[in-house]
Amino acid sequence: MKQIILESLKGIKDILHGKKFLLVHDIAYEFLQIKDFFTEFPHIEFSEFTPNPLYEQVCKGIEIFNSESCELIVAVGGGSTIDIAKCIKLYCKMDNSINYLKQELCDSDIPLIAIPTTAGTGSESSRHAVIYYQGEKQSISHIDILPNYVVLEPSVLKTLPVYQKKCTMMDALSQAIESWWSINSTYESIEYSKKAIQLIKDNWEKYIFENADLSAKKVMEAANLSGRAINITSTTAAHAMSYKITSMYKLPHGHAVAICLPEVWKYMVNNIDNCIDARGEEYLRKTLNQIAEIVDVEYYKVMLKKMEIQYPIFIDKNVELNILVNSVNPIRLKNNPVKLNIDILREMYERIIK
Repeated sequence: MKQIILESLKGIKDILHGKKFLLVHDIAYEFLQIKDFFTEFPHIEFSEFTPNPLYEQVCKGIEIFNSESCELIVAVGGGSTIDIAKCIKLYCKMDNSINYLKQELCDSDIPLIAIPTTAGTGSESSRHAVIYYQGEKQSISHIDILPNYVVLEPSVLKTLPVYQKKCTMMDALSQAIESWWSINSTYESIEYSKKAIQLIKDNWEKYIFENADLSAKKVMEAANLSGRAINITSTTAAHAMSYKITSMYKLPHGHAVAICLPEVWKYMVNNIDNCIDARGEEYLRKTLNQIAEIVDVEYYKVMLKKMEIQYPIFIDKNVELNILVNSVNPIRLKNNPVKLNIDILREMYERIIK
């Protein structure tokens, strides 16, 4: 499916005209100037979900979508908002008497417009979504949950809390780096990654510390590029390791990924001989060197220090280590170009959690 990316809300006026839509948004929506745009169109709002949304909340959104006879979905928010809207789109025509996660995925033909309000996940341009069912992360991937239209409006970043800007931006940077070294990388995905990493390097300080408008625009563009990159490749070990840190230590996703990535990165640089990428050790060495020409692991760690990104602390070390190690999705590890095992994961977690 070809996605259309727009730089202004004016581009979706004709799409919304004469149609009732489900407007999915988070609590920050009330503080956005762009909310006035939607008042002239018939819609029903849905915001009854949490960060890291739950399966049951998706079901509630589907119930509202169908009972209100909505014709399309508009998502205004961060990654969680867009993810839950994607799942509503994907599941809304399925049999509601059977667990949606157990049914065969197919396109509902319901149009989805995504308007990201953070510069982070790039979820608006990826075929992936994350929700939680019975406490466990569910990764949903299907080409038809890719939003049909995306509006990149950097003014929405103006009111973001600084900590949220840090976390979401580091998620975008981490995604771009992981996508570049993924065993699934292609020429197209690498170009997206390269542009995203360079844009963040050039703009992150003015974006975080000065709230500069142009830098916000560039970081939002970078986040979208990182989403397009992982739409091709998926993420790798740093993301796989981060999810349980988020749920156990109540850290935002981008924060959790940011503290995992340096350990994975350092291990790979020092263990290229354990390469599992079919393109070989020399290809991987060249890839890691190319990434380091823009941002290397030491620069990445300097970014974390300047932004005061903190590390969680063990309460019951052995118990928590076992939970963390056993939580890692083996599929994401298979995307990683250097082989990792349980012992290596344990060692890395011991350095990540203080």
